[in-house]
Amino acid sequence: MSLPCSDQSIGPKKMKSVSLPRGVEAVRCWCGDLCKVKEVEDFSDWLGMKFFMCANYESDPPECISAYIRPPSPSPLYMYYRWIDMEMPDWAVTEIRERGRRAWATWDLEERREKAEAEEKVAQKKEWEEYSVEQRAFLDEMIRKNQEEKLRLEEVYREREQAREAERETKRERARTAKAAEEGSDRKGKHPRWTQ
Repeated sequence: MSLPCSDQSIGPKKMKSVSLPRGVEAVRCWCGDLCKVKEVEDFSDWLGMKFFMCANYESDPPECISAYIRPPSPSPLYMYYRWIDMEMPDWAVTEIRERGRRAWATWDLEERREKAEAEEKVAQKKEWEEYSVEQRAFLDEMIRKNQEEKLRLEEVYREREQAREAERETKRERARTAKAAEEGSDRKGKHPRWTQ
């Protein structure tokens, strides 16, 4: 059996009350009272181990209906405890191994998920870049075609305007020639009928 300890820093934090194991005699604390038997619930190297603890020391506040009306726990003067078990029970060793296995499995699953998400992000980014390149090429092609169509239409409009201007000039020339011929001819005796 181990010696009693007063160092609170290495004492278990979470514990529950259990019955005294068979073949073990109850011990008294430094204060003279019989000790309580507790079992460690911490996920630590002491999981499942039983120990004696002073009955006057209360590490947890008393149970209450509401957390708002819970009285404060008494201030600890000392932490007397003495280990009953020197080794963890088999179920605690199995529990620690199982928790460790689950933790590693969870970590591995999380790592795989993060890796898959990273690969998916890279694939999405690559796909988006390819799509952007295709869209840019499509837009450049459309802009080029629009500019070519614009130049072609401007040329057509210019040719039509030139043809229209040439036709107008021809009509103006014809009109000038007709006017000059009319003004140059002798008009004596040639009055409209209604004036004779």
